[in-house]
Amino acid sequence: MAAAPVWSVDPRTGKQREQVAAEATAHEVDEAVRAAHAARGALADRTVRAAFLRSAAAGLDAAGEGLIETADAETALGPVRLTGELARTSYQLRAFADIVDEGAFLDVVINHPDDTATPPIPDLRRYKVPLGVVAVYSASNFPFAFSVAGGDTASALAAGCPVVVKAHPDHPALSELVAKVLRRAAAEHGVPEGVVGLVHGFEAGVELIRHPLVAAAGFTGSVRGGRALFDAAAARPVPIPFHGELGSLNPVLVTEAAAAERGEAIGVGLAGSMTLGVGQFCVKPGLVLVPSGAGGDQLVKALTDAVGDTAAGVLLDHRMRDNFVAGVRERAALEGVESPVTPGAGGEHTVSAGFLTVPARRLAEEGAYDLLLEECFGPVTVVARYSSEGEAAAVLSRLPGNLTATVQLSSQEAAGEGRGPELLAELTPLAGRVVVNAWPTGVAVAPAQQHGGPYPATTSTSTSVGGTAIERWLRPVAYQNAPSALLPKELRDGNPLGLPRRFNGVLER
Repeated sequence: MAAAPVWSVDPRTGKQREQVAAEATAHEVDEAVRAAHAARGALADRTVRAAFLRSAAAGLDAAGEGLIETADAETALGPVRLTGELARTSYQLRAFADIVDEGAFLDVVINHPDDTATPPIPDLRRYKVPLGVVAVYSASNFPFAFSVAGGDTASALAAGCPVVVKAHPDHPALSELVAKVLRRAAAEHGVPEGVVGLVHGFEAGVELIRHPLVAAAGFTGSVRGGRALFDAAAARPVPIPFHGELGSLNPVLVTEAAAAERGEAIGVGLAGSMTLGVGQFCVKPGLVLVPSGAGGDQLVKALTDAVGDTAAGVLLDHRMRDNFVAGVRERAALEGVESPVTPGAGGEHTVSAGFLTVPARRLAEEGAYDLLLEECFGPVTVVARYSSEGEAAAVLSRLPGNLTATVQLSSQEAAGEGRGPELLAELTPLAGRVVVNAWPTGVAVAPAQQHGGPYPATTSTSTSVGGTAIERWLRPVAYQNAPSALLPKELRDGNPLGLPRRFNGVLER
């Protein structure tokens, strides 16, 4: 039986563009994983690894025009958005190359023997080593930054781990093109092209997570799909780490003082954040707690005007469009829910942005309104009007884990007066990133970034963005009483590689 074809589809029309590949068989998945596994040794040299990452970045930049054209044809995200995302992706690769060169990620710690300690300390030397082949599951909404050459791939390669990427069906042609760029970059430095494998198809993704040579996995997608893979990773004879980003409501709390001080500006800012990228950002604010009263009314009016002026847009595929239209219809049908700007179908292939309002008290108790506390992918948010601080706190207490939580404070509250510090403390358990007087859309690639949060936002406590994302693909190992001649160079007293390390309790740079 022939493998099913993989088609590139134009979301603006729903029509097939071209056949890109065929869904990978179990045998082809096995071949890809074994080729990646065989390439591990070529990544052992950090100098080669860093050079490979920089060549990959340069290759993406050089091929940018064609890549962006293909990405736009498959995602309808537009050249402006995609140009910025491609630049972010090549920046990530270069940033990880710098991290590899520096070497601090190896976390070298050396303790000489100390017989006076209780208990005595033997000679101990610890650092981190790569796990092995990493399975990467691409996201639909970031065809560059969270796909074949995205953060999971870049951080895994930086750690010394080959990857096999399960391409997302929304951009298969782009996936093939980007994989070729990475493989060319690998070949420039004598690294086997199998260091970056690519497979297509749902069943291929299942086979990949089960393969005995796969040592870890990174995923960005839905709660349903991510949880199924997470369970499969845990059910293996040898369970493996599964770093999944699954879903997030990204709540926003607007204080009464903030609404009174700048309700209009907050409403306009919220409109821009919730409709950015046609509402297809994982950090889109999906629930906003707004106070009753004049300030809240001003905010809602500004939000109404701004969202009402937002043009209809195309979602990544028609399945997502159907789910969005059905999801907002079901939510809007709940008693007491109003639609100042009705979200839904904007045309045959587009959706219109909108938002729903509901009294916050309806969300404070378990019941039918729990639907409003679930992520709805697309340009919609829920504005819950609260009449007291206790009512807002009751809603927040019912929320699951999130990638972000945002608070909009007045100038006095931001200066530390009133409940400002208390509100930050209340939001901290909810999310991996707490935002103050800004909006969560836009995730900076920076060393201090945390893109991950309590379940179901993610399945681990790590980040998938920023330099520390590399830690997901490493494990520590210690050598006790090993003769110097047998030790890895990273752990020798003379520090021949010039690495940052902690030597007998002293941090050395």
